[in-house]
Amino acid sequence: MLDALRSLNVDGRLLFATRFVRLFAYGALSVVLVFYLVGLGLTASQTGMLLTATLVGDTLVSLYLTTRADRIGRRRMLIVGAALMAAAGVAFAITTNVWLLILAGTIGVISPSGGEVGPFLPIEQAALSHVVSGRARTNVFAWYALTGSLATAFGSLTAGLLTRRLQDTAALTPVGSYRAVVVVYAALGLLLALLFSRISAAAEASSAGEKVKFQATLAHLSGLGPSRDVVLKLSGLFALDSFGGGFVLQSFAAYWFHLRFGVNPETLGGIFFAANILAGVSALVASRLASRWGLLNTMVVTHLPSNILLILVPLMPNLSAAVVVLLVRFSISQMDVPARQSYVMAVVRPDERSAAAGVTGVARTLGAAVSPMLVGLLFARPSLVNAPFFIAGTLKTAYDLLLYRAFSAVRPPDEPPLDAKA
Repeated sequence: MLDALRSLNVDGRLLFATRFVRLFAYGALSVVLVFYLVGLGLTASQTGMLLTATLVGDTLVSLYLTTRADRIGRRRMLIVGAALMAAAGVAFAITTNVWLLILAGTIGVISPSGGEVGPFLPIEQAALSHVVSGRARTNVFAWYALTGSLATAFGSLTAGLLTRRLQDTAALTPVGSYRAVVVVYAALGLLLALLFSRISAAAEASSAGEKVKFQATLAHLSGLGPSRDVVLKLSGLFALDSFGGGFVLQSFAAYWFHLRFGVNPETLGGIFFAANILAGVSALVASRLASRWGLLNTMVVTHLPSNILLILVPLMPNLSAAVVVLLVRFSISQMDVPARQSYVMAVVRPDERSAAAGVTGVARTLGAAVSPMLVGLLFARPSLVNAPFFIAGTLKTAYDLLLYRAFSAVRPPDEPPLDAKA
């Protein structure tokens, strides 16, 4: 697996660096975001509405930028996304008006989940697929997923420690310490833009065969041609998975631990640090499983147990037991991610990879966009605060079963038959 990292060129290493910076920012923000918004005076319902608007806006931004990235330039679109991330951070730091926050969250790029939002992931996936071989792709995506999980972990830990330190030594109010994390988020958006500006033309879809010509039809507005049917089917399933996952976004999960057990942001930072470290390690294991079981089997078999564990979290009688179940869940929850990313890249044409990653990514973001508003309503009723975990686990289990039924016969061209792996 280390050979895959050694094979990366300068552009590949830059893409890993941008992944780390971005997910560090996302992880830091996700620990304090709901605390910050509630501290500004928003109700649970308003917070849910704001996060829904944020994810809807991220969907529209992502759809626009990713479906044009291969024609206009991947680097240019990534820089635009980073600028929107920085702008959103600045707006969240300077205003307390709920409608201005909604506007900033809709136009800019804000991650309430600690995971990927905006145009970055699909464009980076396409660029990575462009600079690595098909054989190395799954291993590279596994390391790429690990990099993101580690970054989210360290971001979560840093946010928890920073808010506590600022409150203890700088005499900041809790809201003031949370605002400092938002300012850091904006600064990291600017750093991200600088790093993207260093990516060379080698990562672009530069050949004539890879350029997707714009045509004024809905199909071609998506940047897809022959791969459209399989991408749309995958997108529908991914949307279902993300709709379920949206009920347990990291920002809401952190706030649930506060509501249920009175946990403070510093402790939450430590919990989600450990959780994301385990998630990152699980991504590395995925590439080995994929080489034995195949990409689709790895996606389904590793995802189902994590859904059962998700349902069990709120059933635990105390904080320690709930954290243990959460950590066990995170230790297997990301095994499907590199396999899923590699599968999408493998079953579409090379000249449609940015668009395919973009459309499926948009479907995931759109699927998750509705859930926060519903979670806000559930959190407003003390008797229903556990319901998001039950809903999420059930929907994600349905996704796994439907995915296997629909795609068990669709094998990537560069994946050998299972009996040849034995």
